[in-house]
Amino acid sequence: MEQVPAKKEGRLTLVLGLATLIAAFGSSFQYGYNVAAINSPAQFMKTFYNKTYYERNNGYMDEFALTLLWSVSVSMFPFGGFVGSLMVGPLVNNFGRKGTLLFNNIFSIVPAVLMGCSKVAGSFEMIILSRLLVGICAGLSSNVVPMYLGELAPKNLRGGLGVVPQLFITIGILVAQIFGLRSLLANEEALKRLRGWDDVGPEMEEIRQEDEAERAVGFVSVLKLFRTRSLRWQVISVIVLMGGQQLSGVNAIYYYADQIYLSAGVKENDVQYVTVGTGAVNVLMTVCAVFVVELLGRRFLLLLGFSVCFTACFVLTAALALQDTISWMPYVSIACIIAYVVGHALGPSPVPAVLITETFLQSSRPAAFMVGGSVHWLSNFTVGLIFPFVQVGLGAYSFVIFGVICLLTTIYTFLVVPETKAKTFVEINQIFTKMNKVSEVHPEKEELEEFPPSTRGQ
Repeated sequence: MEQVPAKKEGRLTLVLGLATLIAAFGSSFQYGYNVAAINSPAQFMKTFYNKTYYERNNGYMDEFALTLLWSVSVSMFPFGGFVGSLMVGPLVNNFGRKGTLLFNNIFSIVPAVLMGCSKVAGSFEMIILSRLLVGICAGLSSNVVPMYLGELAPKNLRGGLGVVPQLFITIGILVAQIFGLRSLLANEEALKRLRGWDDVGPEMEEIRQEDEAERAVGFVSVLKLFRTRSLRWQVISVIVLMGGQQLSGVNAIYYYADQIYLSAGVKENDVQYVTVGTGAVNVLMTVCAVFVVELLGRRFLLLLGFSVCFTACFVLTAALALQDTISWMPYVSIACIIAYVVGHALGPSPVPAVLITETFLQSSRPAAFMVGGSVHWLSNFTVGLIFPFVQVGLGAYSFVIFGVICLLTTIYTFLVVPETKAKTFVEINQIFTKMNKVSEVHPEKEELEEFPPSTRGQ
Protein backbone atom coordinates (compact mmCIF):
# COMPACT_ATOMS: atom_id res chain seq x y z
CA MET A 1 0.00 0.00 0.00
CA GLU A 2 1.41 3.36 -1.08
CA GLN A 3 2.29 5.67 1.80
CA VAL A 4 0.88 9.19 1.71
CA PRO A 5 3.60 11.68 2.69
CA ALA A 6 2.83 13.58 5.88
CA LYS A 7 1.80 17.15 5.41
CA LYS A 8 4.37 19.66 6.57
CA GLU A 9 3.30 22.23 9.10
CA GLY A 10 4.32 25.76 8.20
CA ARG A 11 6.82 27.43 10.51
CA LEU A 12 7.81 31.00 11.20
CA THR A 13 10.97 31.52 9.17
CA LEU A 14 13.22 34.57 9.48
CA VAL A 15 12.05 36.00 6.16
CA LEU A 16 8.37 35.54 7.03
CA GLY A 17 8.90 36.99 10.50
CA LEU A 18 10.70 40.06 9.16
CA ALA A 19 8.04 40.61 6.47
CA THR A 20 5.34 40.44 9.15
CA LEU A 21 7.08 42.79 11.57
CA ILE A 22 8.05 45.37 8.94
CA ALA A 23 4.59 45.45 7.34
CA ALA A 24 2.80 45.64 10.70
CA PHE A 25 5.13 48.17 12.34
CA GLY A 26 5.36 50.40 9.28
CA SER A 27 1.59 50.65 8.87
CA SER A 28 -0.53 49.30 11.74
CA PHE A 29 1.53 51.02 14.46
CA GLN A 30 0.70 54.42 12.92
CA TYR A 31 -3.00 53.55 12.87
CA GLY A 32 -3.02 52.77 16.58
CA TYR A 33 -0.90 55.78 17.46
CA ASN A 34 -3.28 58.16 15.69
CA VAL A 35 -6.37 56.62 17.28
CA ALA A 36 -5.15 57.56 20.75
CA ALA A 37 -2.76 60.48 20.08
CA ILE A 38 -5.57 63.01 20.08
CA ASN A 39 -7.01 61.92 23.45
CA SER A 40 -4.47 62.95 26.09
CA PRO A 41 -3.65 66.44 24.72
CA ALA A 42 -7.35 67.14 24.12
CA GLN A 43 -7.56 70.06 26.56
CA PHE A 44 -4.38 71.68 25.24
CA MET A 45 -5.62 71.41 21.66
CA LYS A 46 -9.03 72.84 22.53
CA THR A 47 -7.22 75.76 24.16
CA PHE A 48 -5.18 76.20 20.96
CA TYR A 49 -8.38 76.16 18.88
CA ASN A 50 -9.96 78.82 21.09
CA LYS A 51 -6.83 80.97 21.15
CA THR A 52 -6.52 80.81 17.36
CA TYR A 53 -10.19 81.69 16.95
CA TYR A 54 -9.79 84.61 19.35
CA GLU A 55 -6.80 86.00 17.44
CA ARG A 56 -8.83 85.92 14.25
CA ASN A 57 -12.18 87.15 15.52
CA ASN A 58 -11.50 88.95 18.85
CA GLY A 59 -13.81 86.57 20.65
CA TYR A 60 -13.96 82.98 21.91
CA MET A 61 -16.09 80.14 20.54
CA ASP A 62 -19.13 79.07 22.51
CA GLU A 63 -19.09 75.58 24.08
CA PHE A 64 -21.21 73.94 21.38
CA ALA A 65 -19.02 75.27 18.55
CA LEU A 66 -15.85 74.14 20.33
CA THR A 67 -17.30 70.65 20.95
CA LEU A 68 -18.38 70.42 17.31
CA LEU A 69 -14.96 71.52 16.02
CA TRP A 70 -13.28 69.04 18.33
CA SER A 71 -15.61 66.24 17.21
CA VAL A 72 -14.78 67.06 13.58
CA SER A 73 -11.04 66.93 14.42
CA VAL A 74 -11.47 63.50 16.02
CA SER A 75 -13.77 62.11 13.34
CA MET A 76 -11.69 63.30 10.37
CA PHE A 77 -9.36 60.38 11.12
CA PRO A 78 -12.03 57.69 10.63
CA PHE A 79 -13.51 59.62 7.68
CA GLY A 80 -10.05 59.53 6.08
CA GLY A 81 -10.00 55.82 6.89
CA PHE A 82 -13.23 55.44 4.91
CA VAL A 83 -11.69 57.27 1.93
CA GLY A 84 -8.59 55.06 2.21
CA SER A 85 -10.75 51.94 2.21
CA LEU A 86 -12.35 53.00 -1.07
CA MET A 87 -8.85 53.26 -2.56
CA VAL A 88 -7.84 49.71 -1.59
CA GLY A 89 -9.20 47.88 -4.62
CA PRO A 90 -7.82 50.14 -7.37
CA LEU A 91 -4.39 50.50 -5.71
CA VAL A 92 -3.95 46.80 -4.88
CA ASN A 93 -4.93 45.75 -8.38
CA ASN A 94 -2.60 48.30 -10.00
CA PHE A 95 0.39 48.36 -7.64
CA GLY A 96 0.05 45.04 -5.78
CA ARG A 97 -0.05 44.55 -1.99
CA LYS A 98 3.57 45.56 -1.36
CA GLY A 99 3.47 48.49 -3.81
CA THR A 100 0.36 49.86 -2.15
CA LEU A 101 2.02 49.80 1.28
CA LEU A 102 5.02 51.70 -0.13
CA PHE A 103 2.74 54.25 -1.84
CA ASN A 104 0.83 54.66 1.41
CA ASN A 105 3.86 56.34 3.03
CA ILE A 106 2.85 59.56 1.25
CA PHE A 107 -0.21 59.73 3.50
CA SER A 108 2.03 59.36 6.54
CA ILE A 109 4.77 61.88 5.72
CA VAL A 110 2.57 64.77 4.48
CA PRO A 111 0.26 64.90 7.56
CA ALA A 112 3.29 64.70 9.87
CA VAL A 113 4.66 67.87 8.24
CA LEU A 114 1.26 69.58 8.42
CA MET A 115 0.77 68.72 12.08
CA GLY A 116 4.28 69.89 12.93
CA CYS A 117 3.72 73.27 11.25
CA SER A 118 0.19 73.90 12.54
CA LYS A 119 1.19 75.74 15.72
CA VAL A 120 3.69 78.02 13.95
CA ALA A 121 1.09 78.78 11.27
CA GLY A 122 -1.63 79.32 13.87
CA SER A 123 -3.98 77.04 11.96
CA PHE A 124 -6.28 74.41 13.45
CA GLU A 125 -7.39 73.71 9.88
CA MET A 126 -3.96 72.13 9.26
CA ILE A 127 -4.57 69.79 12.19
CA ILE A 128 -7.94 68.75 10.77
CA LEU A 129 -6.46 68.21 7.29
CA SER A 130 -3.57 66.17 8.72
CA ARG A 131 -6.07 63.98 10.60
CA LEU A 132 -7.90 63.37 7.30
CA LEU A 133 -4.69 62.41 5.45
CA VAL A 134 -3.34 60.16 8.21
CA GLY A 135 -6.79 58.56 8.28
CA ILE A 136 -6.37 57.68 4.59
CA CYS A 137 -3.04 56.10 5.54
CA ALA A 138 -4.74 54.05 8.26
CA GLY A 139 -7.63 53.08 5.97
CA LEU A 140 -5.24 51.66 3.41
CA SER A 141 -2.95 49.92 5.89
CA SER A 142 -5.73 48.42 8.00
CA ASN A 143 -7.02 46.60 4.90
CA VAL A 144 -3.88 45.87 2.89
CA VAL A 145 -1.61 44.64 5.72
CA PRO A 146 -3.96 41.80 6.88
CA MET A 147 -4.53 40.87 3.22
CA TYR A 148 -0.79 40.81 2.53
CA LEU A 149 0.14 38.84 5.64
CA GLY A 150 -2.79 36.44 5.28
CA GLU A 151 -1.56 35.52 1.81
CA LEU A 152 2.08 35.18 2.89
CA ALA A 153 1.36 32.92 5.87
CA PRO A 154 0.92 29.11 5.78
CA LYS A 155 -2.56 28.06 6.87
CA ASN A 156 -1.50 26.89 10.34
CA LEU A 157 0.01 30.33 11.09
CA ARG A 158 -2.50 32.46 9.20
CA GLY A 159 -4.58 33.30 12.26
CA GLY A 160 -1.62 34.21 14.47
CA LEU A 161 0.12 36.33 11.84
CA GLY A 162 -3.21 37.87 10.89
CA VAL A 163 -3.56 39.16 14.46
CA VAL A 164 -0.08 40.78 14.44
CA PRO A 165 -1.32 44.00 12.74
CA GLN A 166 -3.87 44.40 15.54
CA LEU A 167 -1.05 43.85 18.06
CA PHE A 168 0.89 46.74 16.56
CA ILE A 169 -2.26 48.87 16.55
CA THR A 170 -2.56 48.32 20.30
CA ILE A 171 1.16 49.06 20.77
CA GLY A 172 0.65 52.29 18.83
CA ILE A 173 -2.24 53.19 21.12
CA LEU A 174 -0.12 52.45 24.20
CA VAL A 175 2.83 54.52 22.92
CA ALA A 176 0.50 57.46 22.20
CA GLN A 177 -0.90 57.17 25.73
CA ILE A 178 2.60 57.07 27.24
CA PHE A 179 3.64 60.13 25.22
CA GLY A 180 0.49 61.81 26.50
CA LEU A 181 1.72 61.72 30.12
CA ARG A 182 2.21 65.13 30.63
CA SER A 183 2.66 43.04 -3.71
CA LEU A 184 2.28 39.17 -2.72
CA LEU A 185 5.54 37.16 -2.98
CA ALA A 186 3.89 34.31 -4.92
CA ASN A 187 6.92 32.79 -6.69
CA GLU A 188 8.54 29.44 -5.79
CA GLU A 189 11.92 30.73 -4.76
CA ALA A 190 10.33 33.30 -2.40
CA LEU A 191 7.92 30.72 -0.98
CA LYS A 192 10.82 28.36 -0.16
CA ARG A 193 12.48 31.15 1.83
CA LEU A 194 9.24 32.00 3.65
CA ARG A 195 8.51 28.36 4.56
CA GLY A 196 12.09 27.13 5.19
CA TRP A 197 11.90 23.98 3.04
CA ASP A 198 12.09 23.01 -0.65
CA ASP A 199 8.89 20.97 -1.04
CA VAL A 200 6.37 23.77 -1.66
CA GLY A 201 4.60 22.06 -4.57
CA PRO A 202 1.15 21.56 -2.96
CA GLU A 203 1.02 25.12 -1.65
CA MET A 204 2.19 26.54 -4.98
CA GLU A 205 -0.64 24.58 -6.60
CA GLU A 206 -3.16 26.21 -4.25
CA ILE A 207 -1.73 29.65 -5.07
CA ARG A 208 -1.88 28.83 -8.80
CA GLN A 209 -5.52 27.78 -8.46
CA GLU A 210 -6.38 31.08 -6.82
CA ASP A 211 -4.32 32.97 -9.39
CA GLU A 212 -6.06 31.16 -12.27
CA ALA A 213 -9.44 32.23 -10.89
CA GLU A 214 -8.20 35.81 -10.52
CA ARG A 215 -6.87 35.98 -14.10
CA ALA A 216 -10.07 34.44 -15.49
CA VAL A 217 -12.45 36.93 -13.89
CA GLY A 218 -10.12 39.88 -13.32
CA PHE A 219 -10.92 42.45 -10.66
CA VAL A 220 -14.26 41.73 -8.97
CA SER A 221 -15.87 45.11 -8.38
CA VAL A 222 -17.82 45.95 -5.24
CA LEU A 223 -21.05 45.94 -7.26
CA LYS A 224 -20.27 42.49 -8.66
CA LEU A 225 -19.39 41.33 -5.13
CA PHE A 226 -22.90 42.21 -3.93
CA ARG A 227 -24.53 40.61 -6.97
CA THR A 228 -22.69 37.28 -6.74
CA ARG A 229 -24.91 34.73 -5.03
CA SER A 230 -21.99 32.44 -4.10
CA LEU A 231 -20.51 35.28 -1.98
CA ARG A 232 -23.72 36.40 -0.28
CA TRP A 233 -23.09 35.19 3.30
CA GLN A 234 -19.44 36.15 3.17
CA VAL A 235 -20.36 39.76 2.32
CA ILE A 236 -23.12 39.91 4.96
CA SER A 237 -20.73 38.51 7.57
CA VAL A 238 -18.06 41.09 6.71
CA ILE A 239 -20.57 43.93 7.10
CA VAL A 240 -21.95 42.61 10.39
CA LEU A 241 -18.55 41.86 11.95
CA MET A 242 -16.88 45.11 10.86
CA GLY A 243 -19.90 47.16 11.87
CA GLY A 244 -20.12 45.31 15.18
CA GLN A 245 -16.41 45.82 15.78
CA GLN A 246 -16.67 49.63 15.63
CA LEU A 247 -20.28 50.28 16.74
CA SER A 248 -19.57 48.22 19.86
CA GLY A 249 -17.95 51.38 21.24
CA VAL A 250 -14.26 50.50 21.33
CA ASN A 251 -13.06 53.78 19.86
CA ALA A 252 -15.44 55.76 22.05
CA ILE A 253 -13.28 54.47 24.92
CA TYR A 254 -10.00 55.48 23.26
CA TYR A 255 -11.16 58.82 21.86
CA TYR A 256 -12.73 59.90 25.14
CA ALA A 257 -10.99 57.71 27.72
CA ASP A 258 -10.01 60.61 29.95
CA GLN A 259 -13.56 61.94 30.17
CA ILE A 260 -14.90 58.45 30.91
CA TYR A 261 -12.45 57.95 33.77
CA LEU A 262 -13.19 61.41 35.16
CA SER A 263 -16.91 60.67 35.10
CA ALA A 264 -16.12 57.35 36.81
CA GLY A 265 -14.60 59.29 39.68
CA VAL A 266 -10.86 59.01 38.95
CA LYS A 267 -8.88 62.07 40.11
CA GLU A 268 -7.75 64.35 37.29
CA ASN A 269 -4.04 63.82 38.00
CA ASP A 270 -4.45 60.03 38.00
CA VAL A 271 -6.44 59.71 34.77
CA GLN A 272 -3.40 59.61 32.49
CA TYR A 273 -1.90 56.68 34.42
CA VAL A 274 -5.14 54.69 34.35
CA THR A 275 -5.35 55.31 30.59
CA VAL A 276 -1.82 54.00 30.07
CA GLY A 277 -2.64 50.97 32.21
CA THR A 278 -5.65 50.25 30.02
CA GLY A 279 -3.47 50.50 26.92
CA ALA A 280 -0.98 48.05 28.42
CA VAL A 281 -3.81 45.57 29.10
CA ASN A 282 -4.90 45.96 25.47
CA VAL A 283 -1.41 45.11 24.21
CA LEU A 284 -1.08 42.13 26.57
CA MET A 285 -4.41 40.61 25.54
CA THR A 286 -3.68 41.10 21.84
CA VAL A 287 -0.40 39.23 22.36
CA CYS A 288 -2.50 36.43 23.89
CA ALA A 289 -4.79 36.50 20.85
CA VAL A 290 -1.80 35.94 18.54
CA PHE A 291 -1.12 32.61 20.29
CA VAL A 292 -4.65 31.38 21.02
CA VAL A 293 -6.36 32.19 17.71
CA GLU A 294 -5.02 28.95 16.16
CA LEU A 295 -5.71 26.98 19.34
CA LEU A 296 -9.26 28.14 20.14
CA GLY A 297 -10.37 29.26 16.68
CA ARG A 298 -11.77 32.47 15.19
CA ARG A 299 -15.43 31.80 15.92
CA PHE A 300 -14.84 31.03 19.62
CA LEU A 301 -12.80 34.22 20.15
CA LEU A 302 -15.50 36.32 18.47
CA LEU A 303 -18.23 34.79 20.65
CA LEU A 304 -16.15 35.17 23.82
CA GLY A 305 -15.04 38.72 23.04
CA PHE A 306 -18.43 40.15 22.07
CA SER A 307 -20.07 38.43 25.07
CA VAL A 308 -17.56 40.00 27.48
CA CYS A 309 -18.07 43.42 25.84
CA PHE A 310 -21.85 43.08 26.04
CA THR A 311 -21.70 42.23 29.75
CA ALA A 312 -19.18 45.00 30.50
CA CYS A 313 -21.32 47.65 28.77
CA PHE A 314 -24.42 46.89 30.79
CA VAL A 315 -22.61 46.60 34.12
CA LEU A 316 -20.75 49.84 33.33
CA THR A 317 -24.08 51.57 32.71
CA ALA A 318 -25.37 50.49 36.12
CA ALA A 319 -22.09 51.47 37.81
CA LEU A 320 -22.05 54.96 36.27
CA ALA A 321 -25.69 55.49 37.21
CA LEU A 322 -25.02 54.52 40.86
CA GLN A 323 -21.55 55.99 41.39
CA ASP A 324 -22.87 59.05 43.25
CA THR A 325 -24.81 56.92 45.72
CA ILE A 326 -22.40 54.02 46.37
CA SER A 327 -18.80 54.91 47.26
CA TRP A 328 -17.09 51.92 45.61
CA MET A 329 -18.96 52.10 42.29
CA PRO A 330 -16.20 54.09 40.50
CA TYR A 331 -13.93 51.06 40.94
CA VAL A 332 -16.58 48.86 39.32
CA SER A 333 -16.68 51.31 36.39
CA ILE A 334 -12.93 51.06 35.90
CA ALA A 335 -13.08 47.25 36.14
CA CYS A 336 -15.79 47.22 33.47
CA ILE A 337 -13.71 49.33 31.10
CA ILE A 338 -10.72 47.03 31.57
CA ALA A 339 -12.93 43.95 31.08
CA TYR A 340 -14.32 45.53 27.91
CA VAL A 341 -10.79 46.16 26.59
CA VAL A 342 -9.81 42.55 27.38
CA GLY A 343 -12.86 41.16 25.56
CA HIS A 344 -12.44 43.37 22.52
CA ALA A 345 -8.70 42.66 22.23
CA LEU A 346 -9.29 38.89 22.22
CA GLY A 347 -11.85 38.71 19.41
CA PRO A 348 -13.73 41.70 17.95
CA SER A 349 -10.58 43.78 17.28
CA PRO A 350 -8.24 41.26 15.58
CA VAL A 351 -10.42 38.49 14.13
CA PRO A 352 -12.69 40.18 11.51
CA ALA A 353 -9.74 41.17 9.26
CA VAL A 354 -8.42 37.59 9.47
CA LEU A 355 -11.83 36.28 8.38
CA ILE A 356 -11.98 38.63 5.36
CA THR A 357 -8.68 37.19 4.13
CA GLU A 358 -9.85 33.62 4.71
CA THR A 359 -13.41 33.76 3.36
CA PHE A 360 -12.63 35.27 -0.05
CA LEU A 361 -10.39 34.04 -2.86
CA GLN A 362 -7.88 36.35 -4.58
CA SER A 363 -10.28 37.58 -7.25
CA SER A 364 -12.77 39.06 -4.78
CA ARG A 365 -10.48 39.77 -1.80
CA PRO A 366 -9.64 43.42 -2.64
CA ALA A 367 -13.34 44.28 -3.14
CA ALA A 368 -14.20 42.49 0.12
CA PHE A 369 -11.61 44.56 1.99
CA MET A 370 -13.06 47.70 0.39
CA VAL A 371 -16.50 46.79 1.75
CA GLY A 372 -15.19 45.78 5.18
CA GLY A 373 -12.93 48.82 5.40
CA SER A 374 -15.72 51.19 4.38
CA VAL A 375 -18.07 49.77 7.02
CA HIS A 376 -15.25 49.88 9.61
CA TRP A 377 -14.35 53.51 8.99
CA LEU A 378 -17.88 54.86 8.48
CA SER A 379 -18.87 53.26 11.78
CA ASN A 380 -15.72 54.67 13.40
CA PHE A 381 -16.51 58.12 11.96
CA THR A 382 -20.09 57.98 13.25
CA VAL A 383 -18.99 57.06 16.79
CA GLY A 384 -16.27 59.72 16.85
CA LEU A 385 -18.62 62.48 15.66
CA ILE A 386 -21.75 61.61 17.64
CA PHE A 387 -20.51 60.08 20.90
CA PRO A 388 -19.70 63.41 22.67
CA PHE A 389 -23.29 64.53 22.13
CA VAL A 390 -24.69 61.10 23.06
CA GLN A 391 -22.65 61.27 26.26
CA VAL A 392 -24.12 64.67 27.09
CA GLY A 393 -27.66 63.57 26.25
CA LEU A 394 -27.74 60.06 27.75
CA GLY A 395 -25.04 60.31 30.40
CA ALA A 396 -24.63 56.99 32.19
CA TYR A 397 -26.84 55.22 29.66
CA SER A 398 -24.58 55.90 26.63
CA PHE A 399 -23.13 52.40 26.74
CA VAL A 400 -26.53 50.67 26.53
CA ILE A 401 -26.43 51.32 22.77
CA PHE A 402 -23.03 49.67 22.48
CA GLY A 403 -24.13 46.76 24.66
CA VAL A 404 -27.12 46.02 22.41
CA ILE A 405 -24.88 46.04 19.33
CA CYS A 406 -22.45 43.62 21.02
CA LEU A 407 -25.35 41.30 21.87
CA LEU A 408 -26.73 41.33 18.31
CA THR A 409 -23.28 40.65 16.84
CA THR A 410 -22.81 37.74 19.27
CA ILE A 411 -26.11 36.21 18.15
CA TYR A 412 -25.21 36.60 14.46
CA THR A 413 -21.78 35.04 14.97
CA PHE A 414 -23.31 32.06 16.81
CA LEU A 415 -25.91 31.45 14.09
CA VAL A 416 -23.93 32.16 10.91
CA VAL A 417 -20.14 32.44 11.13
CA PRO A 418 -18.32 29.10 10.59
CA GLU A 419 -14.95 28.10 12.02
CA THR A 420 -12.09 28.61 9.53
CA LYS A 421 -9.16 27.44 11.66
CA ALA A 422 -6.59 25.23 9.85
CA LYS A 423 -8.52 25.24 6.56
CA THR A 424 -7.25 26.24 3.13
CA PHE A 425 -8.85 29.16 1.29
CA VAL A 426 -10.53 26.69 -1.09
CA GLU A 427 -11.91 24.55 1.78
CA ILE A 428 -13.38 27.65 3.44
CA ASN A 429 -14.89 28.69 0.12
CA GLN A 430 -16.57 25.29 -0.12
CA ILE A 431 -18.21 25.79 3.32
CA PHE A 432 -19.78 29.02 2.09
CA THR A 433 -20.77 27.40 -1.20
CA LYS A 434 -23.10 25.15 0.81
CA MET A 435 -24.35 28.05 2.96
CA ASN A 436 -25.12 30.08 -0.17
CA LYS A 437 -26.92 27.08 -1.70
CA VAL A 438 -25.07 27.14 -4.98
CA SER A 439 -24.10 23.99 -6.87
CA GLU A 440 -20.67 22.44 -6.26
CA VAL A 441 -18.09 23.46 -8.84
CA HIS A 442 -14.35 23.02 -9.32
CA PRO A 443 -12.70 24.78 -6.36
CA GLU A 444 -10.79 27.47 -8.20
CA LYS A 445 -13.93 28.35 -10.22
CA GLU A 446 -16.36 28.69 -7.31
CA GLU A 447 -16.31 32.46 -7.34
CA LEU A 448 -16.84 32.43 -11.11
CA GLU A 449 -20.13 30.55 -10.86
CA GLU A 450 -22.23 33.69 -11.23
CA PHE A 451 -20.37 34.99 -14.28
CA PRO A 452 -21.07 34.35 -17.99
CA PRO A 453 -19.15 31.49 -19.61
CA SER A 454 -17.06 33.95 -21.66
CA THR A 455 -15.39 35.26 -18.49
CA ARG A 456 -14.50 31.91 -16.94
CA GLY A 457 -11.45 30.96 -18.92
CA GLN A 458 -11.02 27.65 -20.71
